[in-house]
Amino acid sequence: MKRAFRALLMCLSMFTAIPVPGGVWDEDARPVMTLFLPAVGLLIGGLWTALAYLLRYLELPALIAGAALCAFPFLVTGGIHFDGYLDVTDAVRSWREPEERRRIVKDPHVGSFAVLAGILLVTAQFALFASAREDACVFTLLLIPTVSRTAAALAVTALRPMTASEYAGAYRKGVKCSHAVVLSVLLVLELAAGFVFLGKYGFAGVAVLLGCCLKAWRGFRSLNGFSGDVSGYALTFGEACGIAVFALI
Repeated sequence: MKRAFRALLMCLSMFTAIPVPGGVWDEDARPVMTLFLPAVGLLIGGLWTALAYLLRYLELPALIAGAALCAFPFLVTGGIHFDGYLDVTDAVRSWREPEERRRIVKDPHVGSFAVLAGILLVTAQFALFASAREDACVFTLLLIPTVSRTAAALAVTALRPMTASEYAGAYRKGVKCSHAVVLSVLLVLELAAGFVFLGKYGFAGVAVLLGCCLKAWRGFRSLNGFSGDVSGYALTFGEACGIAVFALI
């Protein structure tokens, strides 16, 4: 139980900007960290849903509410997943050899492909939130980040890591096949719960999964391996797909 709690705190400290107690790192808990990414997604989704309710209660203009809902996932994560989205977009769109693409991913400079992709993504999400129906089911925002992080965790666990990735080496030694099974079961349960409790808005979860799979496979093939950056690339695009369903269905 103590190991699980520390793994959860480690996830929060690494993948969100939510303050957690210092000194929570435990190397023994590192291999099971990905099992707690769905819980992090659930927490983010709960805060996102609460924000949506607050904005409706305050009856703020649609553009202001749209801007707040668009900005929230980037702010609550400290932009860590968006950073991966930009880095991998730069690498994939360079159309260079795999070795050069891997170098581009690690390059701290931002390229033109990343800038354009980032502007288009944020603009699209803002437009979608600003134009969403007033009676759209805000609990969809609980589903979207939960599914995206479960899918990302499953990809990190199951796919071969890039040689230079932090997920290679010591981390892989502690990963078990059972972790992938647990995450797969959770993913199925989340998608099913989306349809049971949200009706047609359950398709948002499916859209998230499809978007994550598309970009995860694109990044994996382009870089000849998986990494945290590719995970952020897939997660960010998948959530955008879920937001599109939320706003347009």
